[in-house]
Amino acid sequence: MIFKAKYLAGAILATSVAFSAAAQDTIKANSVIVSVDGVNITVGHLIALRGRLPQQYQDLPDDVLFNGIIEQLIQQTVLMNEIKSGLDERTALGLENEKRAFLAGEMMARLTEHEVTEDDLQTAYLERYSAAIPDQEYDASHILVATLEEANALVAQIEEGADFATLAKGHSTGPSGANGGALGWFGAGAMVPAFEAAVVKLAVGETSPPVETQFGWHVVRLNDLRNIKVPTLEEIRPELVMELQQNMVEKEVLRLTNSAQVVRTELDIDPSVIRDVSLFE
Repeated sequence: MIFKAKYLAGAILATSVAFSAAAQDTIKANSVIVSVDGVNITVGHLIALRGRLPQQYQDLPDDVLFNGIIEQLIQQTVLMNEIKSGLDERTALGLENEKRAFLAGEMMARLTEHEVTEDDLQTAYLERYSAAIPDQEYDASHILVATLEEANALVAQIEEGADFATLAKGHSTGPSGANGGALGWFGAGAMVPAFEAAVVKLAVGETSPPVETQFGWHVVRLNDLRNIKVPTLEEIRPELVMELQQNMVEKEVLRLTNSAQVVRTELDIDPSVIRDVSLFE
């Protein structure tokens, strides 16, 4: 970034000081601050550039920003003037692309300023959640062993009153064994199908018969069950606003594109042409 830990010196600093002392009601967007080889830099140029700075620069004190932006615009103007006389085709086309991208970005920004009404938000919220059946989450534990015989023996011990967590610590070969087999909360799709199918069939506190997966044989206990909370409108308001604005932008871009006169040529072009910089020679 062009801002540096220094102040402008000499004529540039004198210019900024003189400007700040001017009567504020005489300042307009086209008020000239400095001229560089005949190219005027105005208050409007400063305002436009400040609005496009990254946030960390926008938070700087106004006097630092004021002088820093002037310095940046002076340097850019000097460099622009220097290259203008030797502008080649590649650079000229790049300039067209930059102008196209800048103006397209400005139009996109204007489109996103479209107000999202409360009715829009309510409709979007109801469409997403009103008919939704709350997903369930499961809190389960398991004991993983290598054979069906081992799994059956564990089920028998549990039915006789043995503590599930103690058995898991002593017998499970899975990483959760040290924690008494506890897997914590998980939702649909988090576990392999056979394991999930066994969990879904259990009542809270119930232990499954042995379940086979590619990892071995499991004895599964469902510790608890809960519905995933459906968020309130206020909780997801920013998300819905962004989604609705994005939808509006996409629809408007599509409308503008469909209404534009787009004529594609019949040239048979190898896609690798985008790498051929020799075409500018």
